[in-house]
Amino acid sequence: MDRTFDEPPPYEAADDPDPNDGVLDATVDGEGRRGRGAVTNPSGRYEPHAKVAFDDGWQSLEELPPFRTYVTEERSRKIISRNESPDIGFDRSINPYRGCEHGCIYCYARPTHAYQGLSPGLDFESRLFVKPDAPELLVRELSDPSYRPRTIAMGTNTDPYQPIEKKWQVTRRILEVLRDAGHPVGIVTKSALVIRDIDILAEMAKKNLAKVAVSITTLDHKLARAMEPRAATPQRRLSTLRALSNAGIPTAVMVAPIIPAINDAEIERILDAAVAAGAQGAGYVTLKMPFEIKDLFREWLREHFPDKEKHVISLVRGLHGGKDYDSTWGQRQTGSGPYAWSIGRRFELACERLGLNKKRSKLTTAHFHPPAANRRQLDLFAA
Repeated sequence: MDRTFDEPPPYEAADDPDPNDGVLDATVDGEGRRGRGAVTNPSGRYEPHAKVAFDDGWQSLEELPPFRTYVTEERSRKIISRNESPDIGFDRSINPYRGCEHGCIYCYARPTHAYQGLSPGLDFESRLFVKPDAPELLVRELSDPSYRPRTIAMGTNTDPYQPIEKKWQVTRRILEVLRDAGHPVGIVTKSALVIRDIDILAEMAKKNLAKVAVSITTLDHKLARAMEPRAATPQRRLSTLRALSNAGIPTAVMVAPIIPAINDAEIERILDAAVAAGAQGAGYVTLKMPFEIKDLFREWLREHFPDKEKHVISLVRGLHGGKDYDSTWGQRQTGSGPYAWSIGRRFELACERLGLNKKRSKLTTAHFHPPAANRRQLDLFAA
Protein backbone atom coordinates (compact mmCIF):
# COMPACT_ATOMS: atom_id res chain seq x y z
CA MET A 1 0.00 0.00 0.00
CA ASP A 2 1.43 3.34 -1.04
CA ARG A 3 0.99 6.27 1.30
CA THR A 4 1.28 9.90 0.33
CA PHE A 5 0.36 12.56 2.87
CA ASP A 6 -1.27 15.80 1.71
CA GLU A 7 0.55 17.56 4.55
CA PRO A 8 2.91 16.47 7.32
CA PRO A 9 0.88 14.96 10.18
CA PRO A 10 0.49 17.10 13.30
CA TYR A 11 3.12 16.91 16.05
CA GLU A 12 5.67 15.53 13.58
CA ALA A 13 8.59 16.87 11.59
CA ALA A 14 7.69 17.69 7.99
CA ASP A 15 10.16 15.13 6.61
CA ASP A 16 8.86 12.25 8.74
CA PRO A 17 6.15 10.29 6.82
CA ASP A 18 5.44 7.80 9.59
CA PRO A 19 1.87 8.53 10.79
CA ASN A 20 2.51 6.96 14.18
CA ASP A 21 5.48 8.96 15.47
CA GLY A 22 4.67 11.63 17.99
CA VAL A 23 0.90 11.04 18.17
CA LEU A 24 -0.27 11.79 21.68
CA ASP A 25 -2.47 9.02 23.08
CA ALA A 26 -4.17 10.89 25.90
CA THR A 27 -7.10 13.09 26.74
CA VAL A 28 -7.02 16.19 24.55
CA ASP A 29 -8.42 19.43 25.89
CA GLY A 30 -11.83 20.52 24.60
CA GLU A 31 -10.58 23.32 22.35
CA GLY A 32 -7.86 21.12 20.86
CA ARG A 33 -10.45 18.56 19.72
CA ARG A 34 -13.22 20.98 18.93
CA GLY A 35 -15.58 19.45 16.36
CA ARG A 36 -14.37 15.92 17.10
CA GLY A 37 -16.29 13.04 18.63
CA ALA A 38 -13.74 11.01 20.60
CA VAL A 39 -12.36 12.33 23.86
CA THR A 40 -9.00 10.54 23.66
CA ASN A 41 -6.60 9.06 21.15
CA PRO A 42 -5.56 5.68 22.62
CA SER A 43 -2.99 3.50 20.87
CA GLY A 44 -4.26 0.83 18.50
CA ARG A 45 -4.63 -2.62 20.03
CA TYR A 46 -1.91 -4.09 17.78
CA GLU A 47 0.78 -1.58 18.76
CA PRO A 48 3.69 -2.87 20.88
CA HIS A 49 3.54 0.10 23.22
CA ALA A 50 1.27 2.95 24.23
CA LYS A 51 2.15 6.64 24.27
CA VAL A 52 0.73 8.68 27.09
CA ALA A 53 0.94 12.45 27.36
CA PHE A 54 2.00 13.67 30.78
CA ASP A 55 1.62 17.24 32.00
CA ASP A 56 4.75 18.02 34.02
CA GLY A 57 3.18 21.07 35.63
CA TRP A 58 4.31 23.60 33.04
CA GLN A 59 0.98 23.41 31.16
CA SER A 60 2.84 22.19 28.06
CA LEU A 61 -0.18 20.16 26.88
CA GLU A 62 -2.20 23.32 26.51
CA GLU A 63 0.20 24.51 23.80
CA LEU A 64 -0.60 21.64 21.41
CA PRO A 65 -2.38 22.74 18.22
CA PRO A 66 -5.96 21.61 17.48
CA PHE A 67 -6.44 18.31 15.69
CA ARG A 68 -6.51 18.78 11.94
CA THR A 69 -7.66 16.44 9.19
CA TYR A 70 -4.99 14.75 7.07
CA VAL A 71 -5.59 12.51 4.08
CA THR A 72 -3.43 9.66 2.80
CA GLU A 73 -3.73 8.13 -0.65
CA GLU A 74 -4.10 4.37 -0.54
CA ARG A 75 -3.44 2.10 -3.51
CA SER A 76 -5.52 -1.05 -3.28
CA ARG A 77 -5.54 -4.19 -5.37
CA LYS A 78 -9.31 -4.63 -5.22
CA ILE A 79 -12.19 -2.33 -4.37
CA ILE A 80 -15.16 -4.70 -3.89
CA SER A 81 -15.22 -6.22 -0.39
CA ARG A 82 -17.08 -9.49 0.19
CA ASN A 83 -18.84 -10.87 3.26
CA GLU A 84 -20.77 -14.02 4.08
CA SER A 85 -22.58 -12.74 7.18
CA PRO A 86 -26.07 -14.28 7.28
CA ASP A 87 -27.60 -11.30 9.13
CA ILE A 88 -26.54 -8.68 6.58
CA GLY A 89 -28.64 -8.03 3.51
CA PHE A 90 -25.73 -7.71 1.07
CA ASP A 91 -22.69 -9.78 0.16
CA ARG A 92 -20.50 -7.07 -1.35
CA SER A 93 -19.64 -3.46 -0.63
CA ILE A 94 -17.35 -0.61 -1.62
CA ASN A 95 -15.65 1.75 0.83
CA PRO A 96 -13.90 4.65 -0.94
CA TYR A 97 -12.45 5.88 2.37
CA ARG A 98 -10.94 4.56 5.60
CA GLY A 99 -11.72 6.59 8.68
CA CYS A 100 -14.52 9.11 8.77
CA GLU A 101 -14.45 12.82 9.49
CA HIS A 102 -18.03 12.79 10.77
CA GLY A 103 -16.61 11.64 14.10
CA CYS A 104 -19.64 9.65 15.28
CA ILE A 105 -18.63 8.33 18.68
CA TYR A 106 -20.58 5.08 18.28
CA CYS A 107 -19.12 4.14 14.87
CA TYR A 108 -18.40 0.40 14.82
CA ALA A 109 -15.75 0.98 12.12
CA ARG A 110 -13.43 2.79 14.55
CA PRO A 111 -11.53 -0.39 15.58
CA THR A 112 -10.47 -0.96 11.94
CA HIS A 113 -8.01 1.93 12.23
CA ALA A 114 -5.86 -0.33 14.39
CA TYR A 115 -4.98 -2.22 11.18
CA GLN A 116 -3.34 1.00 9.97
CA GLY A 117 -1.30 1.35 13.14
CA LEU A 118 -3.50 4.25 14.22
CA SER A 119 -5.90 5.02 17.04
CA PRO A 120 -9.64 4.28 16.87
CA GLY A 121 -10.10 7.55 18.78
CA LEU A 122 -9.20 10.93 17.34
CA ASP A 123 -6.99 9.39 14.63
CA PHE A 124 -10.04 7.66 13.13
CA GLU A 125 -11.71 11.00 12.45
CA SER A 126 -8.63 13.09 11.62
CA ARG A 127 -6.27 10.73 9.74
CA LEU A 128 -8.19 9.52 6.73
CA PHE A 129 -7.33 7.29 3.78
CA VAL A 130 -8.71 7.74 0.27
CA LYS A 131 -8.70 5.25 -2.60
CA PRO A 132 -8.40 7.55 -5.64
CA ASP A 133 -8.15 4.71 -8.15
CA ALA A 134 -11.32 3.00 -6.90
CA PRO A 135 -13.32 3.67 -10.11
CA GLU A 136 -10.59 2.15 -12.28
CA LEU A 137 -10.37 -0.88 -10.00
CA LEU A 138 -14.15 -1.24 -10.18
CA VAL A 139 -14.10 -1.22 -13.98
CA ARG A 140 -11.54 -4.03 -13.91
CA GLU A 141 -13.50 -6.13 -11.43
CA LEU A 142 -16.85 -5.68 -13.19
CA SER A 143 -15.16 -6.67 -16.45
CA ASP A 144 -13.97 -10.01 -15.11
CA PRO A 145 -15.77 -12.77 -17.07
CA SER A 146 -16.49 -14.60 -13.80
CA TYR A 147 -18.19 -11.59 -12.16
CA ARG A 148 -21.89 -12.03 -11.31
CA PRO A 149 -23.77 -8.85 -10.39
CA ARG A 150 -25.62 -8.29 -7.14
CA THR A 151 -26.37 -5.04 -5.36
CA ILE A 152 -23.24 -3.26 -4.15
CA ALA A 153 -23.63 -1.51 -0.79
CA MET A 154 -21.91 1.79 -0.02
CA GLY A 155 -21.75 3.42 3.40
CA THR A 156 -21.64 0.18 5.33
CA ASN A 157 -18.31 0.93 7.01
CA THR A 158 -17.54 4.63 6.64
CA ASP A 159 -19.66 7.33 5.01
CA PRO A 160 -19.02 7.63 1.24
CA TYR A 161 -20.19 11.25 1.43
CA GLN A 162 -18.03 12.44 4.33
CA PRO A 163 -16.59 15.97 3.87
CA ILE A 164 -13.44 14.98 1.93
CA GLU A 165 -15.65 13.58 -0.85
CA LYS A 166 -16.19 17.20 -1.91
CA LYS A 167 -12.57 17.32 -3.05
CA TRP A 168 -11.85 13.75 -4.10
CA GLN A 169 -15.22 12.85 -5.70
CA VAL A 170 -14.38 9.14 -5.56
CA THR A 171 -17.97 8.19 -4.70
CA ARG A 172 -19.34 10.15 -7.65
CA ARG A 173 -16.90 8.50 -10.06
CA ILE A 174 -17.83 5.08 -8.69
CA LEU A 175 -21.50 5.85 -9.31
CA GLU A 176 -20.69 6.84 -12.88
CA VAL A 177 -19.07 3.44 -13.44
CA LEU A 178 -22.05 1.63 -11.93
CA ARG A 179 -24.53 3.68 -13.95
CA ASP A 180 -22.71 2.99 -17.22
CA ALA A 181 -22.52 -0.72 -16.39
CA GLY A 182 -26.19 -0.95 -15.37
CA HIS A 183 -25.18 -2.21 -11.93
CA PRO A 184 -27.42 -1.78 -8.83
CA VAL A 185 -26.23 0.14 -5.75
CA GLY A 186 -27.62 0.84 -2.30
CA ILE A 187 -26.27 3.77 -0.29
CA VAL A 188 -26.39 4.65 3.42
CA THR A 189 -25.27 8.15 4.44
CA LYS A 190 -25.82 10.88 6.99
CA SER A 191 -24.53 13.59 4.67
CA ALA A 192 -26.43 16.13 2.58
CA LEU A 193 -23.66 15.88 -0.03
CA VAL A 194 -25.50 12.95 -1.63
CA ILE A 195 -27.83 15.55 -3.17
CA ARG A 196 -24.95 16.54 -5.45
CA ASP A 197 -25.29 13.19 -7.22
CA ILE A 198 -29.04 13.25 -7.72
CA ASP A 199 -28.47 13.50 -11.48
CA ILE A 200 -26.79 10.08 -11.51
CA LEU A 201 -28.98 8.44 -8.85
CA ALA A 202 -32.24 9.60 -10.43
CA GLU A 203 -31.15 8.22 -13.79
CA MET A 204 -30.30 4.90 -12.16
CA ALA A 205 -33.52 4.86 -10.13
CA LYS A 206 -35.59 5.00 -13.33
CA LYS A 207 -34.14 1.58 -14.15
CA ASN A 208 -34.51 0.33 -10.56
CA LEU A 209 -30.74 0.46 -10.02
CA ALA A 210 -30.40 2.73 -6.98
CA LYS A 211 -31.81 3.41 -3.53
CA VAL A 212 -30.60 5.60 -0.66
CA ALA A 213 -31.04 5.34 3.11
CA VAL A 214 -30.36 8.38 5.27
CA SER A 215 -29.22 7.73 8.84
CA ILE A 216 -31.02 9.89 11.41
CA THR A 217 -30.25 9.17 15.06
CA THR A 218 -31.84 12.19 16.72
CA LEU A 219 -33.81 15.36 15.99
CA ASP A 220 -32.09 17.16 18.86
CA HIS A 221 -29.44 19.49 17.39
CA LYS A 222 -27.43 19.63 20.62
CA LEU A 223 -27.29 15.85 20.94
CA ALA A 224 -26.45 15.45 17.26
CA ARG A 225 -23.55 17.88 17.54
CA ALA A 226 -22.11 15.98 20.51
CA MET A 227 -22.72 12.51 19.07
CA GLU A 228 -21.98 13.15 15.36
CA PRO A 229 -20.01 16.42 15.38
CA ARG A 230 -19.25 16.81 11.67
CA ALA A 231 -22.27 15.14 10.13
CA ALA A 232 -25.18 17.08 8.64
CA THR A 233 -27.73 18.47 11.10
CA PRO A 234 -30.96 16.51 11.59
CA GLN A 235 -32.93 19.04 9.56
CA ARG A 236 -30.43 18.85 6.69
CA ARG A 237 -30.81 15.09 6.65
CA LEU A 238 -34.59 15.38 6.51
CA SER A 239 -34.33 17.86 3.64
CA THR A 240 -31.95 15.43 1.94
CA LEU A 241 -34.58 12.69 2.22
CA ARG A 242 -37.13 15.03 0.72
CA ALA A 243 -34.88 16.03 -2.20
CA LEU A 244 -34.04 12.42 -3.02
CA SER A 245 -37.66 11.31 -2.78
CA ASN A 246 -38.85 14.20 -4.97
CA ALA A 247 -36.30 13.10 -7.58
CA GLY A 248 -37.91 9.65 -7.74
CA ILE A 249 -35.15 7.85 -5.83
CA PRO A 250 -36.40 5.15 -3.40
CA THR A 251 -35.49 6.28 0.12
CA ALA A 252 -35.43 4.89 3.62
CA VAL A 253 -34.49 6.14 7.07
CA MET A 254 -32.03 4.30 9.29
CA VAL A 255 -32.46 4.95 13.01
CA ALA A 256 -29.01 3.71 13.81
CA PRO A 257 -27.88 3.22 16.41
CA ILE A 258 -30.58 3.34 19.04
CA ILE A 259 -28.80 4.09 22.31
CA PRO A 260 -30.73 3.28 25.50
CA ALA A 261 -31.55 6.34 27.62
CA ILE A 262 -29.90 8.64 25.06
CA ASN A 263 -31.99 8.65 21.88
CA ASP A 264 -34.40 5.72 22.28
CA ALA A 265 -37.26 8.04 23.23
CA GLU A 266 -37.10 9.61 19.74
CA ILE A 267 -37.87 6.52 17.65
CA GLU A 268 -41.44 7.50 16.81
CA ARG A 269 -40.60 11.19 16.26
CA ILE A 270 -37.80 10.34 13.84
CA LEU A 271 -40.03 7.98 11.85
CA ASP A 272 -42.83 10.57 11.74
CA ALA A 273 -40.45 13.21 10.40
CA ALA A 274 -38.89 10.82 7.88
CA VAL A 275 -42.26 9.82 6.43
CA ALA A 276 -43.19 13.49 6.10
CA ALA A 277 -39.95 13.90 4.12
CA GLY A 278 -40.87 11.06 1.75
CA ALA A 279 -39.16 8.00 3.22
CA GLN A 280 -40.70 4.71 2.10
CA GLY A 281 -38.75 2.31 4.29
CA ALA A 282 -37.09 2.20 7.69
CA GLY A 283 -34.63 0.14 9.66
CA TYR A 284 -32.73 0.26 12.92
CA VAL A 285 -29.85 -1.23 14.87
CA THR A 286 -29.02 -0.90 18.54
CA LEU A 287 -25.69 0.31 19.89
CA LYS A 288 -22.77 -2.08 19.42
CA MET A 289 -19.58 -1.71 21.47
CA PRO A 290 -16.97 -4.08 20.01
CA PHE A 291 -13.28 -3.82 20.89
CA GLU A 292 -12.19 -0.23 21.68
CA ILE A 293 -15.68 1.22 21.23
CA LYS A 294 -16.65 0.24 24.76
CA ASP A 295 -13.93 2.46 26.25
CA LEU A 296 -14.37 5.34 23.82
CA PHE A 297 -18.13 5.38 24.38
CA ARG A 298 -17.73 5.35 28.15
CA GLU A 299 -15.37 8.33 27.91
CA TRP A 300 -17.92 10.13 25.77
CA LEU A 301 -20.68 9.42 28.28
CA ARG A 302 -18.56 10.78 31.13
CA GLU A 303 -17.90 13.89 29.08
CA HIS A 304 -21.49 14.60 27.99
CA PHE A 305 -23.81 12.57 30.26
CA PRO A 306 -21.89 11.83 33.48
CA ASP A 307 -25.11 11.30 35.44
CA LYS A 308 -26.34 8.67 32.95
CA GLU A 309 -23.17 6.64 32.40
CA LYS A 310 -23.94 3.69 34.69
CA HIS A 311 -27.59 3.54 33.63
CA VAL A 312 -26.80 3.58 29.89
CA ILE A 313 -24.09 0.92 30.17
CA SER A 314 -26.39 -1.26 32.27
CA LEU A 315 -29.11 -1.07 29.60
CA VAL A 316 -26.64 -1.74 26.79
CA ARG A 317 -25.37 -4.82 28.60
CA GLY A 318 -28.96 -5.91 29.02
CA LEU A 319 -29.22 -5.97 25.22
CA HIS A 320 -26.21 -8.28 24.95
CA GLY A 321 -26.72 -10.86 27.67
CA GLY A 322 -24.82 -8.96 30.34
CA LYS A 323 -21.82 -8.26 28.10
CA ASP A 324 -20.69 -5.04 26.43
CA TYR A 325 -21.21 -6.71 23.06
CA ASP A 326 -22.51 -10.02 21.73
CA SER A 327 -21.30 -10.78 18.21
CA THR A 328 -23.76 -13.66 17.68
CA TRP A 329 -25.28 -13.50 14.22
CA GLY A 330 -28.91 -12.51 14.32
CA GLN A 331 -28.53 -10.77 17.68
CA ARG A 332 -25.63 -8.33 17.24
CA GLN A 333 -27.73 -5.84 15.26
CA THR A 334 -30.75 -5.54 17.56
CA GLY A 335 -29.77 -7.29 20.78
CA SER A 336 -31.94 -9.67 22.79
CA GLY A 337 -33.99 -9.70 25.97
CA PRO A 338 -36.96 -7.63 27.20
CA TYR A 339 -35.48 -4.22 26.41
CA ALA A 340 -34.52 -5.27 22.89
CA TRP A 341 -38.03 -6.68 22.40
CA SER A 342 -39.64 -3.40 23.51
CA ILE A 343 -37.52 -1.38 21.08
CA GLY A 344 -38.34 -3.75 18.24
CA ARG A 345 -42.05 -3.70 19.04
CA ARG A 346 -42.17 0.08 19.21
CA PHE A 347 -40.38 0.31 15.88
CA GLU A 348 -42.67 -2.26 14.31
CA LEU A 349 -45.85 -0.53 15.50
CA ALA A 350 -44.65 2.90 14.35
CA CYS A 351 -43.77 1.55 10.89
CA GLU A 352 -47.17 -0.15 10.63
CA ARG A 353 -48.96 3.05 11.61
CA LEU A 354 -47.00 5.12 9.09
CA GLY A 355 -47.12 2.61 6.23
CA LEU A 356 -43.36 2.14 6.15
CA ASN A 357 -41.80 -0.98 4.60
CA LYS A 358 -45.04 -1.84 2.82
CA LYS A 359 -43.25 -2.04 -0.50
CA ARG A 360 -39.75 -3.47 -0.59
CA SER A 361 -37.84 -2.09 -3.58
CA LYS A 362 -35.57 -4.90 -4.74
CA LEU A 363 -33.02 -3.63 -7.20
CA THR A 364 -32.50 -5.40 -10.52
CA THR A 365 -29.42 -6.81 -12.21
CA ALA A 366 -31.19 -7.18 -15.56
CA HIS A 367 -29.43 -4.13 -17.04
CA PHE A 368 -25.90 -5.20 -16.18
CA HIS A 369 -23.24 -5.33 -18.88
CA PRO A 370 -19.46 -5.23 -18.47
CA PRO A 371 -17.92 -1.75 -18.75
CA ALA A 372 -17.71 -0.58 -22.36
CA ALA A 373 -13.95 0.03 -22.33
CA ASN A 374 -13.29 -3.62 -21.55
CA ARG A 375 -15.75 -4.84 -24.19
CA ARG A 376 -13.96 -2.83 -26.86
CA GLN A 377 -10.64 -4.39 -25.80
CA LEU A 378 -12.14 -7.89 -25.98
CA ASP A 379 -13.62 -7.13 -29.40
CA LEU A 380 -10.20 -6.03 -30.63
CA PHE A 381 -8.61 -9.32 -29.59
CA ALA A 382 -11.53 -11.28 -31.11
CA ALA A 383 -10.97 -9.60 -34.46
